[in-house]
Amino acid sequence: MTAVERSTGVPVADGQLPVLRRRISGVLVASQILGGLGVATGVALSSVLAQRVSGTESLSGLAPTAMVTGTAVASLPMAALMTARGRRPGLVLGYLIGALGAGVVVVAAVIGSFPLLLCGMAGFGAASSANLGARFAAADLAETDRRAQAISNVVWAATIGAVLGPNIAAPAGRSVSALGIPTAAGPFLWAAGIFLVAAVTVAVLLRPDPLLTARVLAPPQERSAEGRSLRAGLAAVAASPRARLALVTVTVCHTAMVSVMSMTPVALGHHGASIELIGLVISGHIAGMYAFSPLMGRLSDRVGRLSGIGLAVGLLACAAFLAGTADGSHGRTAVGLFVLGLGWSAGLVSGSALLTDSVPESVRAAAQGLSDLAMNTSAGLGGACAGLLMAGAGYGWLNLAAACLLIPVGALALFTRDDSRLVRDAKAAD
Repeated sequence: MTAVERSTGVPVADGQLPVLRRRISGVLVASQILGGLGVATGVALSSVLAQRVSGTESLSGLAPTAMVTGTAVASLPMAALMTARGRRPGLVLGYLIGALGAGVVVVAAVIGSFPLLLCGMAGFGAASSANLGARFAAADLAETDRRAQAISNVVWAATIGAVLGPNIAAPAGRSVSALGIPTAAGPFLWAAGIFLVAAVTVAVLLRPDPLLTARVLAPPQERSAEGRSLRAGLAAVAASPRARLALVTVTVCHTAMVSVMSMTPVALGHHGASIELIGLVISGHIAGMYAFSPLMGRLSDRVGRLSGIGLAVGLLACAAFLAGTADGSHGRTAVGLFVLGLGWSAGLVSGSALLTDSVPESVRAAAQGLSDLAMNTSAGLGGACAGLLMAGAGYGWLNLAAACLLIPVGALALFTRDDSRLVRDAKAAD
């Protein structure tokens, strides 16, 4: 073991593992609630703030785009730090950069600088990257046949922040008006404070570090530090058909979801939907994404990762059909968006668990960071292309394109062996 592992990754007896797992899961759930609350609070008014600072509606979409870009870019340094030092430093770094970015957004709003606003939004996106990374931290010490459930419990916690965030955005804006801060920038000031609390929570309570402790418990052949690099993580994914499938799954499912979801409010608006109705449709979509993730985790553990991925493909295809053929039916669109959220949840949970299953302990953090980089980069491009496709061909063709993205996932799943079921059956036999 390295000096870092000796100091923060301690040996744990088998009888102590269940207690340690519950404690680490509780800390991660708390940080996920805080991080999700901060992100949702800021994002709720990001486009409005961008429009007011830039002075034109045409540039308002650049703020969320900058955030997505920041989320993707932050994945690499966070993965490198986690690979070398453990989960705790990487998550703390993400939340601290997010807090700094939120502060920069507030300053940009006060002085009226749009370029500075975009820089702040990019930094703000690092907090979202930390939230994504928390799901892998939950899997570090989880039993193989309960790994998807551990991931899904952390993903579920984002429901609380996603629901509460937009609802406190308005009070947060009004609370800073006496300070000379624009109302639309108020949520970002609150988000900065929330991210700082999340960083302190992780720094103080996430001990011992789950990744370093997992390395201590790993077989001797997986403890070598020689392969702990992003390049080694990429090589491990390239060498494993199951890891490649996992990477493609989370990337495609996230891209398809973001592409359709981002253009649905526009499509609803074209068919006369009110702002209140659009909000309800998006709320239902978010509920599908997060609220049912524990169910998706249990299904993935019980019937196998590939079955979970197959369910994701089926749900996403069904969602694309429902939304793409709605033709002005608000109810049909709402159902489609809810199913879209369910498909994303199944794909993210099963794909993340499969990736963790498929690579050695020494390169897991690097492979997981590359996975987040791929899914966020692809989603950013997908969101940009979705707008062009929507403008040129329409919402129905956008959903068809999203459905076509699922074809390689289904094809890879058909020709990939599901070893998770073998592990589960072997454990049951013991």
